[in-house]
Amino acid sequence: MNEVAAEIGVVIVDDHRMFSESLARLLADEDGISVRGVGANRAEALQLVEQFEPRVLLIDYHMPDGDGVAVASEIKERWPETMVVMLTGDADDQILIAAIEAGCSGFFTKDRASSEVAEAVRVAAAGEALISPAQLVRLLPRLNRTFRPAGADLTERELEVLKLLASGTTNKVIAAELFLSVNTIRNYVQSILTKLDAHSKLEAVATAVRQGIIAYPSGS
Repeated sequence: MNEVAAEIGVVIVDDHRMFSESLARLLADEDGISVRGVGANRAEALQLVEQFEPRVLLIDYHMPDGDGVAVASEIKERWPETMVVMLTGDADDQILIAAIEAGCSGFFTKDRASSEVAEAVRVAAAGEALISPAQLVRLLPRLNRTFRPAGADLTERELEVLKLLASGTTNKVIAAELFLSVNTIRNYVQSILTKLDAHSKLEAVATAVRQGIIAYPSGS
């Protein structure tokens, strides 16, 4: 399979039909991005993800028939390869914390410039986090989830990669720094997620810091 040529499948779920359809039209004009479906509630989110197995799901924080965070968590449990981005009207810390704990790649505020949406989709599709290192460091102490013991079997190389992830480093930069291929780094990241029982890089870093597997990131 040619990963470079493959389209990024996207599903959008938001009960504000005008917003979701506008977002769908915008992304439809982007090369390499294919909008597979648009939904308005929890039931449609589950149906569309099951039907299309999109690489990226853009989902509203507020759902008319359920909690968007709970839906995101359920989707990550059932379809871990789908990257979930939370859509929200504001950048409240509690929303971002909830998104991290649900295994999301991050969040995207609806007041952001439309030109930034496609880039956010590509970042999420690549498995990267839609949050700055400074934001992550600030929010880590406020995470509420109690994680089960994990991580004792991480290898030295995986710990090295994990520490770089905690500093906000992308797969590409980690690969260059460690003189490895990007695919090799992706494999290490996937192994880290499995061993930490995490659904995203953000959740993995949060788990590792909370359990003392890696040191608390410094700086901002």
